[in-house]
Amino acid sequence: QVQLVESGGGLVQPGGSLRLSCAASGSIFSINTMGWYRQAPGTQRELVADISSVGSRHLADSVKGRFTISRDNAKNTVYLQMNSLKPEDTDVYYCHIRNEISSVRQWGQGTQVTVSA
Repeated sequence: QVQLVESGGGLVQPGGSLRLSCAASGSIFSINTMGWYRQAPGTQRELVADISSVGSRHLADSVKGRFTISRDNAKNTVYLQMNSLKPEDTDVYYCHIRNEISSVRQWGQGTQVTVSA
């Protein structure tokens, strides 16, 4: 079992920045993709960004040019740097880790990001 601990969410004004972190521990398969999804109440969870074990990145069109994803394999941690935040970025952000061989995915508890004046 893998545990994911997220941090860095909060309240920020439009145009501001936040950095989310997600640290994985436990039985971590070395070949994994980590990243972030977000979800508003009553909607489907959508991919924000992820990064594979070899550093291949995928970002949603809505965040390209504003968000950056990176990972520190030595720390089993993934980061999401969010700049130029907009009110529509307000959501609960969920960290995930996916085994690239079995495709089994596990989730963090979620962290609230609120963009408001």
